[in-house]
Amino acid sequence: MVRRVRLPRRGLKPRGSVLLERFQHPAQVVVTGFAFMILVGTLLLSLPAARQGPGSAPLLDALFTATSSVCVTGLITVDTPVYWSTFGEIVILCLIQVGGFGLMTLATLFAILLSGRVGLRARMAAQAETKTLQMPDVRRVVRNVVVFSLSCEAVIAVLLTARFAFGYDEPLGRAAYLGVFHSVSAFNNAGFALWSDSLMGFVTDPWVCLPICAAIIVGGLGFPVWFELARRWRRPRTWSILTRVTVGTSVVLFVGGTLVLTALEWNNPDTLGGLSRPSRWLAGFVMAVMPRTAGFNNVDVAEMRPESWLVTDVLMFIGGGSAGTAGGIKVTTFGLLAFVLWAEMRGDVHVNVGNRRLPPGTQRQAIGIVLLAVGLVAAATVSLLILTAHTLDRVLFEVVSAFGTVGMSTGITADLPASGHILLIVLMFAGRIGPLTMATALALRRRVRRYELPEERPIVG
Repeated sequence: MVRRVRLPRRGLKPRGSVLLERFQHPAQVVVTGFAFMILVGTLLLSLPAARQGPGSAPLLDALFTATSSVCVTGLITVDTPVYWSTFGEIVILCLIQVGGFGLMTLATLFAILLSGRVGLRARMAAQAETKTLQMPDVRRVVRNVVVFSLSCEAVIAVLLTARFAFGYDEPLGRAAYLGVFHSVSAFNNAGFALWSDSLMGFVTDPWVCLPICAAIIVGGLGFPVWFELARRWRRPRTWSILTRVTVGTSVVLFVGGTLVLTALEWNNPDTLGGLSRPSRWLAGFVMAVMPRTAGFNNVDVAEMRPESWLVTDVLMFIGGGSAGTAGGIKVTTFGLLAFVLWAEMRGDVHVNVGNRRLPPGTQRQAIGIVLLAVGLVAAATVSLLILTAHTLDRVLFEVVSAFGTVGMSTGITADLPASGHILLIVLMFAGRIGPLTMATALALRRRVRRYELPEERPIVG
Protein backbone atom coordinates (compact mmCIF):
# COMPACT_ATOMS: atom_id res chain seq x y z
CA MET A 1 0.00 0.00 0.00
CA VAL A 2 1.42 3.33 -1.07
CA ARG A 3 0.74 6.30 1.20
CA ARG A 4 0.45 9.66 -0.43
CA VAL A 5 2.32 12.51 1.13
CA ARG A 6 1.00 15.98 0.47
CA LEU A 7 3.83 18.38 -0.15
CA PRO A 8 3.49 22.09 0.60
CA ARG A 9 2.95 24.34 -2.36
CA ARG A 10 5.96 25.97 -3.85
CA GLY A 11 6.58 29.41 -2.45
CA LEU A 12 4.69 28.74 0.81
CA LYS A 13 6.67 28.45 4.02
CA PRO A 14 5.68 26.64 7.23
CA ARG A 15 4.21 28.71 10.02
CA GLY A 16 6.89 30.55 11.97
CA SER A 17 9.62 29.93 9.43
CA VAL A 18 9.70 33.58 8.42
CA LEU A 19 10.35 34.58 12.05
CA LEU A 20 12.96 31.87 12.58
CA GLU A 21 14.82 32.91 9.44
CA ARG A 22 15.46 36.25 11.08
CA PHE A 23 17.46 34.46 13.79
CA GLN A 24 19.58 31.91 12.00
CA HIS A 25 22.26 31.82 14.70
CA PRO A 26 21.76 31.35 18.47
CA ALA A 27 23.95 34.36 19.15
CA GLN A 28 21.33 36.51 17.45
CA VAL A 29 18.76 35.31 19.96
CA VAL A 30 21.09 36.19 22.85
CA VAL A 31 21.69 39.69 21.51
CA THR A 32 17.97 40.26 20.90
CA GLY A 33 17.09 38.92 24.34
CA PHE A 34 19.48 41.25 26.16
CA ALA A 35 18.28 44.19 24.08
CA PHE A 36 14.69 43.36 24.99
CA MET A 37 15.49 43.24 28.71
CA ILE A 38 17.23 46.61 28.46
CA LEU A 39 14.10 48.01 26.83
CA VAL A 40 11.90 46.62 29.59
CA GLY A 41 14.23 48.00 32.26
CA THR A 42 14.26 51.41 30.61
CA LEU A 43 10.46 51.54 30.60
CA LEU A 44 10.26 50.54 34.27
CA LEU A 45 12.91 53.04 35.36
CA SER A 46 11.11 55.75 33.40
CA LEU A 47 8.05 55.41 35.63
CA PRO A 48 7.56 58.18 38.20
CA ALA A 49 7.53 55.56 40.98
CA ALA A 50 11.15 54.63 40.18
CA ARG A 51 12.48 58.08 41.12
CA GLN A 52 12.61 59.69 44.55
CA GLY A 53 12.05 63.22 43.30
CA PRO A 54 9.04 64.55 41.40
CA GLY A 55 8.40 63.43 37.85
CA SER A 56 10.05 60.61 36.01
CA ALA A 57 13.69 60.02 35.14
CA PRO A 58 14.97 61.35 31.80
CA LEU A 59 14.97 58.70 29.11
CA LEU A 60 18.75 58.70 28.68
CA ASP A 61 19.36 58.22 32.43
CA ALA A 62 16.83 55.37 32.52
CA LEU A 63 18.39 53.76 29.42
CA PHE A 64 21.92 54.12 30.78
CA THR A 65 21.00 52.64 34.17
CA ALA A 66 19.02 49.78 32.60
CA THR A 67 21.90 48.93 30.28
CA SER A 68 24.39 49.11 33.14
CA SER A 69 22.16 46.80 35.21
CA VAL A 70 21.40 44.17 32.55
CA CYS A 71 25.02 44.21 31.40
CA VAL A 72 26.08 43.97 35.08
CA THR A 73 28.43 46.93 34.73
CA GLY A 74 27.75 49.42 37.52
CA LEU A 75 28.52 52.68 35.76
CA ILE A 76 26.01 55.35 36.73
CA THR A 77 24.98 58.81 35.58
CA VAL A 78 22.99 59.50 38.78
CA ASP A 79 23.61 58.61 42.43
CA THR A 80 21.80 55.29 42.91
CA PRO A 81 20.72 55.57 46.59
CA VAL A 82 19.82 59.25 46.24
CA TYR A 83 18.13 59.36 42.85
CA TRP A 84 16.20 56.06 42.65
CA SER A 85 13.35 55.06 44.95
CA THR A 86 13.02 51.66 46.59
CA PHE A 87 10.98 50.54 43.58
CA GLY A 88 13.73 51.74 41.26
CA GLU A 89 16.39 49.93 43.31
CA ILE A 90 14.37 46.71 43.15
CA VAL A 91 14.05 47.08 39.38
CA ILE A 92 17.82 47.51 39.17
CA LEU A 93 18.30 44.45 41.38
CA CYS A 94 16.04 42.32 39.15
CA LEU A 95 17.81 43.51 36.01
CA ILE A 96 21.16 42.59 37.56
CA GLN A 97 19.92 39.12 38.38
CA VAL A 98 18.54 38.57 34.90
CA GLY A 99 21.72 39.87 33.30
CA GLY A 100 23.86 37.68 35.53
CA PHE A 101 21.97 34.50 34.85
CA GLY A 102 21.83 35.23 31.18
CA LEU A 103 18.51 35.76 29.47
CA MET A 104 18.73 32.51 27.57
CA THR A 105 19.50 30.59 30.75
CA LEU A 106 16.28 31.89 32.30
CA ALA A 107 14.33 31.21 29.13
CA THR A 108 15.56 27.62 29.09
CA LEU A 109 14.71 27.19 32.78
CA PHE A 110 11.16 28.43 32.19
CA ALA A 111 10.81 26.00 29.29
CA ILE A 112 11.86 23.14 31.56
CA LEU A 113 9.41 24.14 34.29
CA LEU A 114 6.48 24.66 31.94
CA SER A 115 6.84 21.76 29.54
CA GLY A 116 9.63 19.56 30.80
CA ARG A 117 11.19 19.75 27.36
CA VAL A 118 13.66 22.03 25.68
CA GLY A 119 13.56 22.49 21.94
CA LEU A 120 16.62 22.32 19.75
CA ARG A 121 16.64 26.07 19.07
CA ALA A 122 16.25 26.90 22.77
CA ARG A 123 19.09 24.52 23.63
CA MET A 124 21.32 26.12 21.03
CA ALA A 125 20.49 29.56 22.41
CA ALA A 126 21.25 28.47 25.98
CA GLN A 127 24.43 26.82 24.78
CA ALA A 128 25.57 30.08 23.22
CA GLU A 129 24.96 31.89 26.52
CA THR A 130 26.31 29.29 28.97
CA LYS A 131 29.23 28.20 26.72
CA THR A 132 28.28 24.54 27.25
CA LEU A 133 30.50 22.17 25.32
CA GLN A 134 27.87 19.48 24.63
CA MET A 135 24.30 20.27 23.77
CA PRO A 136 22.66 17.38 25.74
CA ASP A 137 24.14 18.89 28.91
CA VAL A 138 22.34 22.22 28.56
CA ARG A 139 19.31 21.29 30.67
CA ARG A 140 21.45 19.97 33.52
CA VAL A 141 23.84 22.92 33.31
CA VAL A 142 21.05 25.48 33.41
CA ARG A 143 19.50 23.84 36.47
CA ASN A 144 22.87 23.68 38.22
CA VAL A 145 23.66 27.30 37.33
CA VAL A 146 20.45 28.55 38.93
CA VAL A 147 20.83 26.44 42.08
CA PHE A 148 24.51 27.31 42.42
CA SER A 149 23.90 31.04 41.91
CA LEU A 150 21.00 31.33 44.33
CA SER A 151 22.83 29.28 46.95
CA CYS A 152 25.95 31.46 46.79
CA GLU A 153 23.91 34.65 46.89
CA ALA A 154 21.96 33.38 49.89
CA VAL A 155 25.10 32.55 51.88
CA ILE A 156 26.71 35.93 51.19
CA ALA A 157 23.43 37.73 51.92
CA VAL A 158 23.21 36.07 55.34
CA LEU A 159 26.80 37.04 56.20
CA LEU A 160 26.31 40.65 55.11
CA THR A 161 22.95 40.92 56.85
CA ALA A 162 24.47 39.75 60.12
CA ARG A 163 27.33 42.22 59.79
CA PHE A 164 25.10 45.19 58.98
CA ALA A 165 22.67 44.30 61.78
CA PHE A 166 25.14 43.59 64.58
CA GLY A 167 28.15 45.60 63.45
CA TYR A 168 26.45 48.77 62.27
CA ASP A 169 23.18 48.66 64.25
CA GLU A 170 20.99 48.61 61.14
CA PRO A 171 17.37 47.49 61.70
CA LEU A 172 16.97 43.85 60.70
CA GLY A 173 14.75 44.65 57.72
CA ARG A 174 17.16 47.28 56.40
CA ALA A 175 20.14 45.01 57.07
CA ALA A 176 18.49 42.17 55.13
CA TYR A 177 17.73 44.50 52.23
CA LEU A 178 21.31 45.74 52.13
CA GLY A 179 22.64 42.19 52.44
CA VAL A 180 20.52 40.80 49.59
CA PHE A 181 21.12 43.75 47.28
CA HIS A 182 24.90 43.76 47.65
CA SER A 183 25.10 39.97 47.58
CA VAL A 184 23.29 39.84 44.23
CA SER A 185 25.27 42.82 42.94
CA ALA A 186 28.58 41.26 43.98
CA PHE A 187 27.91 37.72 42.76
CA ASN A 188 26.78 39.02 39.38
CA ASN A 189 29.80 41.36 39.23
CA ALA A 190 27.49 44.36 38.85
CA GLY A 191 29.03 46.84 41.26
CA PHE A 192 25.85 48.74 42.14
CA ALA A 193 25.92 49.91 45.77
CA LEU A 194 23.38 51.58 48.03
CA TRP A 195 25.96 54.01 49.40
CA SER A 196 27.04 57.09 47.48
CA ASP A 197 30.72 56.30 48.13
CA SER A 198 30.31 52.60 47.27
CA LEU A 199 32.40 50.57 49.78
CA MET A 200 34.75 53.34 50.88
CA GLY A 201 33.13 53.39 54.30
CA PHE A 202 34.10 49.73 54.80
CA VAL A 203 37.67 49.89 53.53
CA THR A 204 39.06 48.51 56.82
CA ASP A 205 36.20 46.09 57.55
CA PRO A 206 37.08 42.53 56.44
CA TRP A 207 33.62 41.26 57.46
CA VAL A 208 32.11 43.29 54.64
CA CYS A 209 34.93 43.39 52.09
CA LEU A 210 35.92 39.72 52.13
CA PRO A 211 32.39 38.24 51.68
CA ILE A 212 31.80 40.65 48.80
CA CYS A 213 35.16 39.69 47.28
CA ALA A 214 34.31 36.01 47.70
CA ALA A 215 31.01 36.52 45.87
CA ILE A 216 32.80 38.39 43.08
CA ILE A 217 35.42 35.66 42.66
CA VAL A 218 32.91 32.81 42.76
CA GLY A 219 30.55 34.48 40.31
CA GLY A 220 33.29 35.68 38.00
CA LEU A 221 35.32 32.50 37.78
CA GLY A 222 32.76 30.78 35.57
CA PHE A 223 30.14 28.12 36.12
CA PRO A 224 31.82 25.31 34.12
CA VAL A 225 35.02 25.76 36.13
CA TRP A 226 33.25 25.40 39.47
CA PHE A 227 31.30 22.37 38.29
CA GLU A 228 34.49 20.66 37.19
CA LEU A 229 36.33 21.61 40.37
CA ALA A 230 33.49 20.11 42.40
CA ARG A 231 34.02 16.79 40.63
CA ARG A 232 37.77 16.69 40.21
CA TRP A 233 39.30 19.08 42.72
CA ARG A 234 41.56 16.31 44.05
CA ARG A 235 42.88 15.42 40.57
CA PRO A 236 44.35 18.53 38.96
CA ARG A 237 45.99 16.42 36.24
CA THR A 238 42.54 15.56 34.88
CA TRP A 239 41.35 19.18 34.69
CA SER A 240 40.31 20.47 31.30
CA ILE A 241 42.17 23.26 29.53
CA LEU A 242 39.39 25.68 30.51
CA THR A 243 39.78 24.96 34.22
CA ARG A 244 43.57 24.90 34.18
CA VAL A 245 43.93 28.17 32.32
CA THR A 246 41.15 29.94 34.22
CA VAL A 247 42.34 28.96 37.69
CA GLY A 248 46.03 29.46 36.96
CA THR A 249 45.63 32.82 35.24
CA SER A 250 43.19 34.07 37.88
CA VAL A 251 45.58 33.25 40.73
CA VAL A 252 48.43 35.05 38.95
CA LEU A 253 46.27 38.12 38.33
CA PHE A 254 44.93 38.22 41.89
CA VAL A 255 48.36 37.91 43.48
CA GLY A 256 50.12 40.13 40.97
CA GLY A 257 47.37 42.75 41.03
CA THR A 258 47.41 42.88 44.83
CA LEU A 259 51.18 43.28 45.02
CA VAL A 260 51.44 45.90 42.27
CA LEU A 261 48.45 48.03 43.27
CA THR A 262 49.35 47.93 46.97
CA ALA A 263 52.93 48.93 46.20
CA LEU A 264 51.85 51.77 43.91
CA GLU A 265 49.32 53.19 46.38
CA TRP A 266 51.21 52.37 49.60
CA ASN A 267 52.24 55.96 50.33
CA ASN A 268 49.35 57.72 48.60
CA PRO A 269 47.63 59.68 51.41
CA ASP A 270 44.38 59.85 49.43
CA THR A 271 44.02 56.05 49.10
CA LEU A 272 46.08 53.64 51.24
CA GLY A 273 48.56 56.00 52.86
CA GLY A 274 46.47 56.74 55.92
CA LEU A 275 45.64 53.10 56.75
CA SER A 276 47.44 50.64 58.99
CA ARG A 277 49.65 47.98 57.39
CA PRO A 278 47.08 45.13 57.64
CA SER A 279 44.37 47.44 56.33
CA ARG A 280 46.56 48.46 53.41
CA TRP A 281 46.97 44.83 52.36
CA LEU A 282 43.24 44.23 52.77
CA ALA A 283 42.45 47.31 50.69
CA GLY A 284 45.05 46.33 48.11
CA PHE A 285 43.52 42.89 47.73
CA VAL A 286 40.06 44.40 47.28
CA MET A 287 41.49 46.83 44.71
CA ALA A 288 42.84 43.84 42.76
CA VAL A 289 39.56 41.93 42.92
CA MET A 290 37.25 44.76 41.84
CA PRO A 291 38.72 45.21 38.34
CA ARG A 292 37.81 41.58 37.65
CA THR A 293 34.62 43.40 36.53
CA ALA A 294 32.93 43.87 39.91
CA GLY A 295 32.87 47.67 39.95
CA PHE A 296 32.74 48.43 43.66
CA ASN A 297 35.45 50.75 44.92
CA ASN A 298 36.88 50.79 48.45
CA VAL A 299 39.09 53.84 47.80
CA ASP A 300 38.59 57.02 45.82
CA VAL A 301 39.45 55.95 42.27
CA ALA A 302 39.81 59.56 41.16
CA GLU A 303 42.72 59.97 43.63
CA MET A 304 44.66 56.90 42.51
CA ARG A 305 47.98 57.37 40.78
CA PRO A 306 48.03 57.29 36.95
CA GLU A 307 50.22 54.17 37.12
CA SER A 308 47.53 52.44 39.18
CA TRP A 309 44.91 53.47 36.62
CA LEU A 310 46.95 51.80 33.88
CA VAL A 311 47.36 48.57 35.88
CA THR A 312 43.62 48.63 36.62
CA ASP A 313 42.94 49.15 32.90
CA VAL A 314 44.81 45.94 32.13
CA LEU A 315 42.94 43.98 34.81
CA MET A 316 39.58 45.35 33.64
CA PHE A 317 40.34 44.54 30.01
CA ILE A 318 41.22 40.93 30.85
CA GLY A 319 38.16 40.47 33.08
CA GLY A 320 37.07 37.19 34.64
CA GLY A 321 36.29 33.61 33.66
CA SER A 322 34.29 32.39 30.71
CA ALA A 323 30.59 31.52 31.16
CA GLY A 324 30.51 33.43 34.44
CA THR A 325 29.14 36.80 35.45
CA ALA A 326 32.34 38.71 34.66
CA GLY A 327 33.15 40.67 31.52
CA GLY A 328 36.30 41.57 29.64
CA ILE A 329 38.03 39.42 27.05
CA LYS A 330 38.15 36.71 29.78
CA VAL A 331 41.14 35.20 31.55
CA THR A 332 40.84 32.09 29.36
CA THR A 333 41.43 34.15 26.23
CA PHE A 334 44.37 35.92 27.84
CA GLY A 335 45.86 32.68 29.14
CA LEU A 336 45.49 30.85 25.83
CA LEU A 337 47.22 33.66 23.97
CA ALA A 338 50.09 33.41 26.45
CA PHE A 339 50.44 29.71 25.53
CA VAL A 340 50.26 30.59 21.82
CA LEU A 341 53.05 33.14 22.29
CA TRP A 342 55.14 30.66 24.29
CA ALA A 343 54.75 27.98 21.59
CA GLU A 344 55.74 30.47 18.88
CA MET A 345 58.82 31.53 20.83
CA ARG A 346 59.83 27.90 21.28
CA GLY A 347 59.21 27.09 17.62
CA ASP A 348 56.61 24.43 18.41
CA VAL A 349 54.30 23.37 15.59
CA HIS A 350 51.36 22.87 17.94
CA VAL A 351 50.18 24.78 21.00
CA ASN A 352 50.05 22.48 24.02
CA VAL A 353 48.40 23.24 27.34
CA GLY A 354 49.36 20.58 29.85
CA ASN A 355 48.68 17.23 28.21
CA ARG A 356 46.27 18.63 25.61
CA ARG A 357 46.74 20.23 22.20
CA LEU A 358 44.92 23.48 21.48
CA PRO A 359 42.88 23.37 18.23
CA PRO A 360 43.73 26.03 15.61
CA GLY A 361 40.12 27.19 15.60
CA THR A 362 40.31 28.08 19.30
CA GLN A 363 43.50 30.03 18.69
CA ARG A 364 41.83 32.03 15.91
CA GLN A 365 38.84 32.69 18.15
CA ALA A 366 41.05 34.04 20.95
CA ILE A 367 42.96 36.27 18.54
CA GLY A 368 39.71 37.49 16.98
CA ILE A 369 38.23 38.41 20.36
CA VAL A 370 41.30 40.37 21.40
CA LEU A 371 41.60 42.23 18.09
CA LEU A 372 37.92 43.16 18.09
CA ALA A 373 38.15 44.29 21.71
CA VAL A 374 41.26 46.38 21.12
CA GLY A 375 39.73 47.97 18.05
CA LEU A 376 36.50 48.77 19.86
CA VAL A 377 38.28 50.26 22.88
CA ALA A 378 40.62 52.31 20.69
CA ALA A 379 37.79 53.68 18.54
CA ALA A 380 35.68 54.54 21.59
CA THR A 381 38.63 56.22 23.32
CA VAL A 382 39.36 58.43 20.33
CA SER A 383 35.68 59.30 19.97
CA LEU A 384 35.34 60.23 23.63
CA LEU A 385 38.49 62.35 23.48
CA ILE A 386 36.91 64.28 20.61
CA LEU A 387 33.60 64.69 22.45
CA THR A 388 35.06 65.79 25.79
CA ALA A 389 37.94 67.77 27.23
CA HIS A 390 39.07 65.07 29.65
CA THR A 391 42.60 63.64 29.60
CA LEU A 392 43.55 60.39 27.91
CA ASP A 393 44.14 58.42 31.12
CA ARG A 394 40.69 59.23 32.50
CA VAL A 395 38.93 58.60 29.20
CA LEU A 396 40.73 55.30 28.64
CA PHE A 397 39.83 54.19 32.17
CA GLU A 398 36.15 54.96 31.56
CA VAL A 399 36.08 53.24 28.18
CA VAL A 400 37.78 50.07 29.41
CA SER A 401 35.50 50.03 32.46
CA ALA A 402 32.43 50.20 30.23
CA PHE A 403 33.67 47.60 27.75
CA GLY A 404 34.80 45.24 30.51
CA THR A 405 31.42 45.72 32.28
CA VAL A 406 33.36 46.75 35.38
CA GLY A 407 31.71 49.94 36.59
CA MET A 408 34.71 51.61 38.22
CA SER A 409 35.01 55.28 37.35
CA THR A 410 37.34 58.21 37.83
CA GLY A 411 34.24 60.37 38.29
CA ILE A 412 33.72 61.68 34.77
CA THR A 413 30.79 59.49 33.66
CA ALA A 414 28.09 61.77 35.01
CA ASP A 415 29.78 64.81 33.41
CA LEU A 416 29.87 63.36 29.90
CA PRO A 417 27.56 64.79 27.22
CA ALA A 418 24.61 62.80 25.91
CA SER A 419 26.70 61.51 23.00
CA GLY A 420 29.28 60.22 25.48
CA HIS A 421 26.60 58.40 27.46
CA ILE A 422 25.28 56.77 24.29
CA LEU A 423 28.81 55.66 23.42
CA LEU A 424 29.23 54.06 26.85
CA ILE A 425 25.85 52.34 26.47
CA VAL A 426 27.04 50.73 23.23
CA LEU A 427 30.30 49.70 24.90
CA MET A 428 28.53 48.12 27.87
CA PHE A 429 26.22 46.17 25.59
CA ALA A 430 29.08 45.01 23.38
CA GLY A 431 31.16 44.09 26.41
CA ARG A 432 28.39 41.99 27.97
CA ILE A 433 27.49 40.13 24.80
CA GLY A 434 31.07 39.78 23.67
CA PRO A 435 32.68 41.21 20.54
CA LEU A 436 32.82 37.88 18.75
CA THR A 437 29.25 36.92 19.72
CA MET A 438 27.95 40.27 18.54
CA ALA A 439 29.82 40.02 15.25
CA THR A 440 28.49 36.49 14.73
CA ALA A 441 24.95 37.55 15.57
CA LEU A 442 25.05 40.20 12.85
CA ALA A 443 26.00 37.62 10.22
CA LEU A 444 22.91 36.13 8.59
CA ARG A 445 24.60 32.94 7.52
CA ARG A 446 27.91 31.20 7.71
CA ARG A 447 29.84 31.06 4.48
CA VAL A 448 31.32 27.68 3.57
CA ARG A 449 34.11 27.72 1.00
CA ARG A 450 34.08 24.58 -1.15
CA TYR A 451 37.64 24.94 -2.37
CA GLU A 452 41.09 25.74 -0.98
CA LEU A 453 43.34 28.51 -2.31
CA PRO A 454 47.09 28.09 -2.92
CA GLU A 455 49.22 28.70 0.17
CA GLU A 456 51.66 31.63 0.35
CA ARG A 457 53.75 32.70 3.34
CA PRO A 458 54.13 36.49 3.63
CA ILE A 459 56.78 38.31 5.64
CA VAL A 460 55.56 38.88 9.21
CA GLY A 461 57.25 41.39 11.51
